Amino acid sequence: MRNRHASLLVGCVTVALTSGVARMAPAAERPNVVVVLADDQGWGDFSVNGNTNLATPHIDSLAAAGASFERFFVCPVCAPTRAEFLTGRYHPRGGVRGVSTGGERLDLDEQTIADVFKAAGYATGAFGKWHNGTQYPYHPNARGFDEFYGFTSGHWGTYFDPPLDHNGTPVQGKGYITDDLTDHAIRFIEQNRDRPFFCYVPYNTPHSPMQVPDRFYRKFADLELTMRADSRVSEDVAHTRAALAMCENIDWNVGRILQKLDQLKLADNTIVIYFSDNGPNGWRWNGGMKGRKGSTDEGGVRSSLFIRWPGHIAAGRRIPQIAGAIDLLPTLTELAGIRLAGGKPLDGVSLKSPLTDDATAIDWPDRMIVSHWGGKISVRTQQYRLDATGRLFDMQADPGQHRDIAARQADVARRLTEASDRWKNELLPGLKHDDRPYPVGYRQFPLTQLPARDGLPHGNVQRSARAPNCSYFTNWTSTDDSITWDVEVATGGEYTATLYYTCPQPDVGSTVELSGGSDRIGARVAEAHDPPLLGAADDRVSRQGESYVKDFRPLRLGVITLKPGRDTLTLRALNIPGGQVMEVRMLELTLGE
Repeated sequence: MRNRHASLLVGCVTVALTSGVARMAPAAERPNVVVVLADDQGWGDFSVNGNTNLATPHIDSLAAAGASFERFFVCPVCAPTRAEFLTGRYHPRGGVRGVSTGGERLDLDEQTIADVFKAAGYATGAFGKWHNGTQYPYHPNARGFDEFYGFTSGHWGTYFDPPLDHNGTPVQGKGYITDDLTDHAIRFIEQNRDRPFFCYVPYNTPHSPMQVPDRFYRKFADLELTMRADSRVSEDVAHTRAALAMCENIDWNVGRILQKLDQLKLADNTIVIYFSDNGPNGWRWNGGMKGRKGSTDEGGVRSSLFIRWPGHIAAGRRIPQIAGAIDLLPTLTELAGIRLAGGKPLDGVSLKSPLTDDATAIDWPDRMIVSHWGGKISVRTQQYRLDATGRLFDMQADPGQHRDIAARQADVARRLTEASDRWKNELLPGLKHDDRPYPVGYRQFPLTQLPARDGLPHGNVQRSARAPNCSYFTNWTSTDDSITWDVEVATGGEYTATLYYTCPQPDVGSTVELSGGSDRIGARVAEAHDPPLLGAADDRVSRQGESYVKDFRPLRLGVITLKPGRDTLTLRALNIPGGQVMEVRMLELTLGE
């Protein structure tokens, strides 16, 4: 079992969290909150940070009218950062060990920032990439969000008219995904203008695939980049151009949200924050920092953080104190007048003091912020960074991490190494041994989707791409092959089972069987369905390890009886008249009345 205790906080002040709200400000005093989270946008992908390759005036305006954190740290990859934002706790505490195949799920005993704001009377909505669990009760509608529109996976295969999720129901998106997510976020704001709301907008760009509408790409299609990646690495200019175009699209959509707040006269009573989930997803200009997405070095974990709240946070304020995603829950709750007490301790601290107090009056102790990914740990203080290999850097004198000073600053290196070892020994044991099955069959959420991402291929069966998130199963060619899902059935009873498949005409005729417990059902693949791959026509650069997608057709397998408890669902072929059985995107189970 993973160690879920929370005694080690590595130099951080603790803030306790309760399952309820101990005290909150009167309704008239409670501000709205809008949180915008970009996906794979680097610190350097903003004009306000000095990048002249692009213009981000709307995001820049948040810095001009509010506060900018000079050293704000997130995780090296997506799901861990989201978990730390949601809980105020380091991601291993909540069981988040990866970005796919179940490792992205946030433990069900963790309370989220949405739970807290909902308990305080807020309307809560999330619009975008969730990436902390798909099946209920991992789904955002079970984690404090009244409204959800987006997708729960780590990346999505197409950004134009994509298949999406609206409160657990499959729907078809309309237009470019970032624009569509913003439309729904704006609609939520409009619908809740007369009550306090918490609106979370986790965009999925500029994460690959590198797709962006023509109106944003034209500027960059042949642009000569005046600011380039550090000379230590090789930059893919085509990738950079697409990423910057996607960043300008994000900025346009942020502008739409800000304009709506102005139109509804809500801007003065709304806290707006903007940050990203990790470093840039390619080598491009990033202020000379070492590392990119996936790295625990400065460039992999440093993000911009802008916070605007007119009348409460001084315009143009620059905050030098180090901070992290773990700090956002305690910060936003304190700013909103929600006092927390009891429950699990947080790793984060409230940043209200550096945000709102007179700069000369701030007494802010030095602290350590830990970055982790794949067993690699880096520790950051206000002045130093100990990297994952034990090298020490003075980040004030050497922000690019060129000179190892561990020998000259042996006491500092030893202190940070000890802190890294304590963090590792407490948080990481058992993390890789994830024995959580996928939940099925809650009355509150009768439809359960089990995508290929969460299944296991056996025999010849393969994934359509190396990255599992948006993959499907292919190369199902033998009756000895199988596909399995490890599940926990919450409610015993009858389930309608539907398989989403493709199959060319020459391969029609296979009979497949789904078994679980003591029951089994089967169906024949009677109709051909051989749609083309989608996505390539919209890609600005070639994909690396990510699957294209198809329009999969439902095949009703029948009604299967499942008993409560843990089980393995197994999909096999009884006969194969052609060269393959089918390609499989997802198994869907619907609990009967």
